[in-house]
Amino acid sequence: MSTATLPTPAIAAPLPDVLPPFKPRRGLIGYIRKNPIMAFGGFLLLTMLCIAVFAPYLWTVDPTALAPARRTREPSAMYWFGTDMLGRDVYSRVLYGARVSMLVGFSVALLSSIIGLTIGLCSGFVRWADALVMRVMDGMMSIPPILLAIALMALTRGSVQNVIIAITIAEIPRVSRLVRGVVLSLREQPYVDAAVACGTRTPTIIWRHILPNTLAPITVQATYICASAMITEAILSFIGAGTPPIIPSWGNIMAEGRALWQVKPYIVFFPAVFLSLTVLAVNLLGDGLRDALDPRMAKRL
Repeated sequence: MSTATLPTPAIAAPLPDVLPPFKPRRGLIGYIRKNPIMAFGGFLLLTMLCIAVFAPYLWTVDPTALAPARRTREPSAMYWFGTDMLGRDVYSRVLYGARVSMLVGFSVALLSSIIGLTIGLCSGFVRWADALVMRVMDGMMSIPPILLAIALMALTRGSVQNVIIAITIAEIPRVSRLVRGVVLSLREQPYVDAAVACGTRTPTIIWRHILPNTLAPITVQATYICASAMITEAILSFIGAGTPPIIPSWGNIMAEGRALWQVKPYIVFFPAVFLSLTVLAVNLLGDGLRDALDPRMAKRL
């Protein structure tokens, strides 16, 4: 009687004497290395923010101090950016102007995002409120933001608070439309249908299932709103409908120097450069956040 031959058990290969080096998973540092543009934008924005915060300590003088004897001085070792037609130090005014632009940009981005997010969530998930709310938003969007801001400022007196309110009202419709579009696609997802079938209340569904998925696009949109608000504030101040002339802002400085642009271009040049760099930094940071938060565009770390 023949016996079946049993298979010979495989012998495990010996472990190598030297294990391969452990490669930790790359996180934020790895992403920054692969996205130097975003890192540059963040660094530039942080620099501008530090300038705005520490303006009184950066060898500046009172930006509103008048000195007719030293008016329209050229840039020198004493006056780095020169002086304007009233003898005020342009360097100090430009640095203090960063405070106004940063305050307006960040405030408008925060307020318009919160209000627009609330309106978009209610309009996108509550069907009966969609038609009424969105028609109002469409009517506001038919007016260019800068014209709407000018019209609102014409009804009030010039101040930083009124500028923030006017620009915020002009930006709310765009945020609400964005959030509504995201909510309309999310409310048809199976997990939302399952929550409705289980009898979950509407506020709970919005808070737990809808809101977290809208934070990524609203964060990216907020960066662009911040940059747009800074430009709008400069335009309003430039045409005399924004902050009062006594408050140093980049728009006010350029407006006061436009009459001497051909003979004293530095009065307009320096605030324009600071405004351009700040807007560029915010836009670069927004592009990087878009690539990081969008799973279809994000790169592997």
